[in-house]
This record gives sequence, structure tokens and C-alpha cells, in this order.
Amino acid sequence: MLNLKVDIDKESGFCFGVVYAIDMAEEILDEQGYLYCLGDIVHNDEEVARLKAKGLRIIDHERLKELQNEKVLIRAHGEAPETYRLAVENNIQLIDASCPVVLKLQNRIKNTHDSNEPILIYGKHGHAEVIGLHGQTDGKALVFQDISELDGVELPKKFSLYSQTTKSTDNFYKIKDELLARGYEVKANDTICRQVSNRDKDLPEFASKYDKVVFVSGKKSSNGKVLFEVCRKTNPNTFFISSVEEIDASLFTQNDKVGIAGATSTPMWLMEDVKKALEAL
Repeated sequence: MLNLKVDIDKESGFCFGVVYAIDMAEEILDEQGYLYCLGDIVHNDEEVARLKAKGLRIIDHERLKELQNEKVLIRAHGEAPETYRLAVENNIQLIDASCPVVLKLQNRIKNTHDSNEPILIYGKHGHAEVIGLHGQTDGKALVFQDISELDGVELPKKFSLYSQTTKSTDNFYKIKDELLARGYEVKANDTICRQVSNRDKDLPEFASKYDKVVFVSGKKSSNGKVLFEVCRKTNPNTFFISSVEEIDASLFTQNDKVGIAGATSTPMWLMEDVKKALEAL
């Protein structure tokens, strides 16, 4: 036995947007035994598997086109206007669990687009939330996930800058400053969720207390990647895992103090399972 002393970060785990979506899904699953969900309800394979076992059916946009007279859950990431139009055509009842923070951002982007202002969106290409945001501009906004993508691109002299809600606040302001330094007139809108960005401040303090940190997150989670790096910056002995099976006992030594942290898409039950497994080493 390694006799590890293990603590879970109390601030880690689902954000309110994810809690809201999962609660809504479970309520309907309990009532009717199945529910369609447009895309993974959360970027965590373990939680998705748990809900699939309860009857959640994950579908993509192509499958949505074939559905009629059904209920379909829109997850916290939100959707583009086209999805709502299609639902009306196919008599689909949308259970809209879009995060209020994302909905507010969608409205702001739509209003900016309706005012004919050029828009840049800092976000991950292909991310569900970003697709929904891009849809508010009829696909006209320029999406980039790294400032280097804008090198050599002819941008308008003046534009509005928005961000995916789960991006790093520090990176957003660095991008804003860099664009200003390049001579552009930038109307920067900090639309990053504070429940996410405040983790940037809390996590270093948590990570500094331990010999090792195990960061639990789905591999698809953008937020998980950002927060893992925040931990690792403070404590280089931070290890990323997605499931209990990925724990590597060789990384730990006798009597290590180990902290467990997770993304806003990481379920508490999974971190508790990881804690039990570490304590059993």
C-alpha cells in the first residue's frame, strides 16, 4: 500500500449549465424511458455512458433531419438558428437546456451582426458552442483559435471581438492587446463564463498544496485542457486522466499527498471513484 493522502477539489465538477442540462435529461428519462440529445450532453465519455444506460440517445444533425414528432434535448453548448427552424418543420419538441451564459452571448453576437459590424470569434474550430455562435452571424464571423491564424489575413479596420465562454481570460486579453498593437480598432467583449475563469485563480492555490495532482477530464473538453494547464503550470507533477483505468500507480510514491481536480464537465462521482482507486494503491 502506498498510503496516499487524497483530497478532491471542492470547487471542481459540473458548472451550473451542465447540471441544468443533466437534471432536465434525467427528469424526462425517468418519465418516458428515452430521450434524444443533439451531440454529447457533456464532453465526458464516462457521464455520457451513464446517461446512455438510462436511455439517452445521442444523435447528430444529419439524424435530426430524419426525426419527426419527437423530443430532442439541446445541451448547454447551445445551437445555431437553423436547428430551431428544422425542429418546427419536423414537429420536434426541443428541450432547450442551453446555458444562460451561452444564450446571452448568442444574443449579443446576433445584435452585433444585425448592426452590420464585422465579428471575430476566439474559439475552438468545430466546437459545439462555437458552431452555435457562428450561426448567429449567418456564418459570416471569422472564427480563430490562435492569433497566428490571423497572420496575413486581411481584416477590417474596425471589428467586434467575442470569445467562446470557456476560453482562458488571460489569452483573450493577450489577443485583444495584440490586435490593438497591430493597429485595429477592436471592440472587445469579454464573454468568458466567470464560473470557468474563476477556476484559473482557485486552481493554482489548490495544486500548490499537493505532491501530485490528478486532473480528471474528458479528452474532448476544451475547458479541461485549459484547466489542466493551469494546474500543471503551478504543479508540474499534474497528470491528466479520463477514467479510473488510466491511473498509473508508478507515478506515485509512499505517503504522497494527492489532489484531485476536474473540469466543469467532470462529474463528481467520477472524481470520487478516482479517489477510491488511489487510496487502494
